[in-house]
Amino acid sequence: MAIGDTQQQTAATILCCNCGAPIDGTTSTGALCFACVKLTVDISQGVQREATLNFCRDCDRWLMPPTSWVVAMPESRELLALCLKKLRGLNKVRIVDAAFVWTEPHSRRIKVKITVQDSVQDGVLLQQSFEVVYIVATQQCPECAKSYTANVWRACVQVRQKVLHKRTFLFLEQLIMKHGAHRDTLNIKEAKDGIDFFFSQRNQAVHFIDFLNSVVPVKVKASQELISQDIHTSKKSFKFTYSAELVPICRDDLVAMPIRLAKQCGNISPLVLCHKIGTSVYLVDPQTLQTADISAPIYWRAPFASLADSRELVEFIVMDIERTATRKGKWVLAEVTVARASDLGVNDKTYFTRTHLGHYLRTGDSVMGYMLTGTMFNNADYEAIEESSTYSSTVPDVILVKKHYPRQQRNRRRHWKLKRMDKDEGELLPKKADQDRMAREMRRSRTR
Repeated sequence: MAIGDTQQQTAATILCCNCGAPIDGTTSTGALCFACVKLTVDISQGVQREATLNFCRDCDRWLMPPTSWVVAMPESRELLALCLKKLRGLNKVRIVDAAFVWTEPHSRRIKVKITVQDSVQDGVLLQQSFEVVYIVATQQCPECAKSYTANVWRACVQVRQKVLHKRTFLFLEQLIMKHGAHRDTLNIKEAKDGIDFFFSQRNQAVHFIDFLNSVVPVKVKASQELISQDIHTSKKSFKFTYSAELVPICRDDLVAMPIRLAKQCGNISPLVLCHKIGTSVYLVDPQTLQTADISAPIYWRAPFASLADSRELVEFIVMDIERTATRKGKWVLAEVTVARASDLGVNDKTYFTRTHLGHYLRTGDSVMGYMLTGTMFNNADYEAIEESSTYSSTVPDVILVKKHYPRQQRNRRRHWKLKRMDKDEGELLPKKADQDRMAREMRRSRTR
């Protein structure tokens, strides 16, 4: 061997004591090759292979021990996290992967394939996969159990609106379902002038009241009733009742405001239309496009009723229209000459008025409006307007509200259906006319 050449050193090898395969003797203390280690060592030995999940069939929630109930869709991340938390022994190994294995939906079995990793024999990492079977057991949650028992509620929210139709409640029902504000209710019951919502806890009712204040103008009154009292510990049990009264004004209503309130709202004309109901009552003067917002505290300080509602609308035909340069948002002020649809072919009587619908109306269109000439209103605020020297001359003959679409378009079959809440309606079903009107307004808002 020449000088400078390096001698190659070979590591000492031994034979595996199980299969006889040559292995490095300096690193394998157990005298086992890696293949035999995988066959003989089970790092998942302390992990359960079977477990039980409790499921409530009434509300579709899963029990999160010890007392919590959570909502989790099938094969979702939330359900997978719940399955892993139910297993004992997973804290001793490292979880690498976990996934659901398909099972028959009616088998009441959930399979999860789990891959774990752990170190064995001088830092050698071993990875294994195994399946865990979960048995789905049905168990009724406390909230659902209370819902089937009478007089177990602790808080009730009585939502009322003193009007002859249920359009506002149908609209409020869609908002409640959209935001899930009714998910904590024990029961929902239809009442004469509204709906009653029953809750198991007071804070749930307070949260629902906060939701109502965020979507509609409402006045709330609270009361409580003593149910029981322990004289030894001085503990008392109460039932809480919240009366929430909605403003009795709806969209498209004709409103006669008190003159004093109209002057406080930017000196707007006291004879206005309600074009929107939100956290406030939104009003517009169709003759000047001036708007005003009446909040719930201001309204209940001096409440007033609507002068006429949508049931008193009359159909008119546009004979002539001339738009002006006054615009405000989607509204265009226009001077319109209209004739009552029932008078066509009978007489030639027409009415001149100003309207905010100049952007939507054309000559020959049908439009719905309120007929003021010859109509008697039993309203003190309207009588004050007629007797006022300032506003008596501004009362028009006709106030136009909205464009009227042909009947053949209105009666087209809808490809969708409004959802309804599960509530105890009894004999107090909403009128079909109110439901159809609500559906038409929803469809019209979607097409715009």
